[in-house]
Amino acid sequence: MKLFSRFATGLLLILAAITGFASNGRKAAARSYYQIKVYRMKSQEQMAMVNAYLKDAFIPALHRYGIAKVGAFSFVGNDTAAEKSLYVFIPLRSPAQLVEIDEKLSKDAAYQKDGAAYLNAAFNAPAYTRMESILLYAFNDMPGYQAPDLKGEQAERIYELRSYESATEQLHKGKVRMFNEGGEIPLFKRLGFNAVFYAQVISGSHMPNLMYMTSFDNRAERDAHWKTFSADPEWKRLSALPEYKNTVSKIDIVFLHPTAYSEL
Repeated sequence: MKLFSRFATGLLLILAAITGFASNGRKAAARSYYQIKVYRMKSQEQMAMVNAYLKDAFIPALHRYGIAKVGAFSFVGNDTAAEKSLYVFIPLRSPAQLVEIDEKLSKDAAYQKDGAAYLNAAFNAPAYTRMESILLYAFNDMPGYQAPDLKGEQAERIYELRSYESATEQLHKGKVRMFNEGGEIPLFKRLGFNAVFYAQVISGSHMPNLMYMTSFDNRAERDAHWKTFSADPEWKRLSALPEYKNTVSKIDIVFLHPTAYSEL
């Protein structure tokens, strides 16, 4: 186990070194990494178990390890969906921190006690069906996450998580450039989309792809913002440029509500 841990840490450190440089060769030290954990569940009982684990054990442990804020979000259709989902957003200093966190959790007595129901669930009564982990690297033009400035009731707030897949790695790089050098991030900012993060996926199941999250006080505000965006002259100019044509082959959109214990 220790040998595997050292091997995994070494791989993640190499990954950090590779991705820790901007395209012009200069070190991009300020750019953050993120992990998105997605829990898939079939029942309200599983939902309750995972929510309790995140709130009482996992997130408090992350605070002890120096992670200030963690986002926790519930899929908008969970009440009626056959497969229910929870999304957890974790800011990281480096990919190697993922291994460090797992090692610390295994030795954390408070975590083991507070998360006992989840951690010790029986094989025939697990807390979730499957869990997915996505590792991301923040864009140059937004190198860190941002807690949104929302005023509406928390239960009504909408967080929109988007994934843009590309047909090839080169086309994916073109879409990333569109957000950065092309000016798509400033456009979202000017129009008040309250972005939490923009990042490219460096390990996940739908690569090559990028992901970003915007936030709104409610669904009506979200719809109004996108209507304004699609009609904006700057967007029309940008989207018509030949270098950005066909850079996205598939878009996945997930609507989320923040959980009562979410810190973002």
